[in-house]
Amino acid sequence: MRIDLTATGSGTAIEGPLMFLKRNVNVGLNEAVEVVGADGKARLGRVAVLGEDSIGIEVLESTTGLGLADTRVRFLAEPLTMSLGPGLLGRVFDGVGRPMDGGPPVAATRRVRIDGGSINPAFRETPVDFIETGISTIDLMNSLVRGQKLPLFSGGGMPHDQIAIEIARRARLRGGDAGDFAIVFVGIGIPQDTAEQFRSAMEDSGALEHTVIFLNIAGMPSPQRLLTPRYALTAAEHLAFVEGRHVLVIMTDMTNYCEALREVSSSHGEIPSRKGYPGYMYSDLATIFERAGAVRGLPGTVTQLPILTMPGDDIGHPIPDLTGYITEGQIVLDRELFHKGVNPPVNVLPSLSRVMDAGIGEGFTTADHPALSNQLFAAYARATRVRVLASVVGRNSLSSVDQNYLEFGDRFERDLVHQSEPRSLEESMAIGWKLLSILPSVELTRISDEQIARHIKGGGDAPSGS
Repeated sequence: MRIDLTATGSGTAIEGPLMFLKRNVNVGLNEAVEVVGADGKARLGRVAVLGEDSIGIEVLESTTGLGLADTRVRFLAEPLTMSLGPGLLGRVFDGVGRPMDGGPPVAATRRVRIDGGSINPAFRETPVDFIETGISTIDLMNSLVRGQKLPLFSGGGMPHDQIAIEIARRARLRGGDAGDFAIVFVGIGIPQDTAEQFRSAMEDSGALEHTVIFLNIAGMPSPQRLLTPRYALTAAEHLAFVEGRHVLVIMTDMTNYCEALREVSSSHGEIPSRKGYPGYMYSDLATIFERAGAVRGLPGTVTQLPILTMPGDDIGHPIPDLTGYITEGQIVLDRELFHKGVNPPVNVLPSLSRVMDAGIGEGFTTADHPALSNQLFAAYARATRVRVLASVVGRNSLSSVDQNYLEFGDRFERDLVHQSEPRSLEESMAIGWKLLSILPSVELTRISDEQIARHIKGGGDAPSGS
């Protein structure tokens, strides 16, 4: 069904990406529309505001050149949808699901609403199985589990974009499902040069063959930025729950999404909440993050790794604060480590993966993995406390054990956290065992005597067995 509004004077105002019309047709919120200007170009939009006498249209493309007298609005009598079918992998789409790689449209077998619901908790399976990212501080100490949502908290100027690219290129499953693994990479409000960097990196590495890319460029209207993750997640759900793949969705930068949400909310005249963000930002973010997981009875899983930059490096800012309530942990980048030249500058102490235990250990990684991770956490936490003490009394006034912890802390950051190349889990574990050899055996209370004898006294350089 199409209703074509061509009457002169239907439009009453155009304010940025918003176009207001007299309400002379029965429509619903979030209904898809086409806005056709004098140039004949059809611009995608949706119904965003409904009043008794007016309709507010969010135009998802530039409104430059649109006039009130010569613009037609076609109401499509359906919500925004995406055409899905075989051949999604290897494609590059814009922020509203249109091919931008020069290829043909997807050979669609189904059309799906992009505003898919969160997974019903009654049908949600517990996340299990380990996803290897190639980054030691994640794989070894804050493991990403298939079906999990694990955000990465960064700050302006830190290398989160490069981390996103490396994870997209290197992430893999270790078991028999490795061939069914796919990546959905989502750039939200990113500069054009960064978008080209993402695309060329995936093409050059050959990872594009099992990847779908969605790119929303910074110059596009804010309402489009709000839809990009929803188009991407719709594609991810098709790959997972229809084609049976295990999909990792990497989204950067969710701060740009939240800024767009604040801008659109303000343009609608809504009452702001904390720092000007709308009061419903928590529930809006939940509609995105809660689309990750595994559904009982359906093949495949959707795992999310959203990346956000904390304004002012403030982890208590509403964006990371609300994100932390919804997701299952966080990976935190640290400005001090970044200035030390540590790359990636992951601070493992405030980082956390709440469902890590469901994806590591015997049957998933190695039987020694949980104990090694716990011992490294405990030792590094002690090392940071000793650093504070040393800053007060001086290094020479410390006991020999405390001086061992200082050496451990320095080596931990230099040898394990910092890495110039991706590492397998076995390589990361080998470094971890070697670092623990710096400390007296009596201090290693999180690992067994048998593990000490096998991995430390017996030679910490040897990789742990699978």
